[in-house]
Amino acid sequence: MQPLTAHPSGPLKGRARPPGDKSISHRALMLGASAIGETRIAGLLEGEDVLGTAAALRQLGATIERLDDGTWRVRGRGTGGLVEPDDVLDLGNSGTAARLLLGLVASHDMSVFLTGDASLRGRPMGRVIEPLQRMGAAFAARAGDRLPLLLRGASLPVPIRYELPVASAQVKSAILLAGLRADGPVSVTEPAASRDHSEVMLRMFGARVDTHERTVTLAPGPLRGTTVQVPGDISSAAFLLVAAAIVRDARITLHRVGVNPTRTGLLDVLDVMGARVQLTEGAKDGEAMASLTLGSTELTGTTVGGALIPRLIDEVPVLAVAAALAHGTTEIRDAAELRVKESDRIAAIARELGRMGVRVEERPDGMAIPGAQHFRGAHVASGGDHRMAMALCVAGLVAEGETIVEDTECIGTSYPGFVETVNALADAPCVEELP
Repeated sequence: MQPLTAHPSGPLKGRARPPGDKSISHRALMLGASAIGETRIAGLLEGEDVLGTAAALRQLGATIERLDDGTWRVRGRGTGGLVEPDDVLDLGNSGTAARLLLGLVASHDMSVFLTGDASLRGRPMGRVIEPLQRMGAAFAARAGDRLPLLLRGASLPVPIRYELPVASAQVKSAILLAGLRADGPVSVTEPAASRDHSEVMLRMFGARVDTHERTVTLAPGPLRGTTVQVPGDISSAAFLLVAAAIVRDARITLHRVGVNPTRTGLLDVLDVMGARVQLTEGAKDGEAMASLTLGSTELTGTTVGGALIPRLIDEVPVLAVAAALAHGTTEIRDAAELRVKESDRIAAIARELGRMGVRVEERPDGMAIPGAQHFRGAHVASGGDHRMAMALCVAGLVAEGETIVEDTECIGTSYPGFVETVNALADAPCVEELP
């Protein structure tokens, strides 16, 4: 994809359906590959990250194919039935795929090499390596516990009771996946609730999972193939919701969006800021879904931190765009996790919004953003981070002049149709590839 140029937008109107949830898509493929029998998946996100997970699972012996009706069929190997791959598993840009696959493979008596792109190779894996080592897996990694690395799985994982120092759905999920073949129950306790997609889906596949306050316990046992409906990704919907809130005279409805309570922190924050999203709940098939409607809103600054952060960690870049336009200062705290995402998102937000004339006070674990500011068109770059790329495009919709966003190929990892969706809602090409 060429660099994108974003122009000031007219009113955003109409309806859209965000792509399938990336976190749920990864998990549906992995559990399907580990289950007995066949799994059918509807609504799978067909972005680069998820397609990379499918490719890695095929290398591990699963049969995965896309059917003519757009659904995906997975013929699983059964719990513990994955086979040693002939080549390195390349997970591209996906930290979710890398960390969850480490857990899944850690319960198999085999050796696997894993790597990824330059961004993923720079992200630390120590938080997931440490508990998996306690369960009997062995690792040889680069300095700082980074990819590429060699994993030697355990023939019979040791059951553990593990307390996470920082809430992390990826680390929690890796431990639970390794625990499917453990010699007894495995439990994980978090300091705050993180997204629970793994627990929901494990139950769908027949696993015995108990949740008590902040502790999740899994009893080892087989998984059985099932049918999975992947809801629309609320993290992708976030860019459209913020755009609707800040573009004059906008009003949009997004259909079949996942509204799992562990993921709806952005909706809570928007509500406090004055943007009250209307929810029309739909059928629940494993994960809760709803239609979301929002129009232009006068926003007020707020403070975001504590238990809210794990529920909106991926939405912070676009939340920062909204905060700059709100009345009053917005503070984001307890978000040091942003330092080790696809980019250092705290530094990236301050740097790139700064190029657009917006002041952001960078802090070690977050930022402060004074409100009532104005965006001006500028030349900015995502640094290969898909959420930064889309957030900068949204900022460009309300900027004075033209905004050129470099490094936008990464958008395909989570929202392949982002540009087309925005332009359809605007009824004009407000985000375009440069000629």
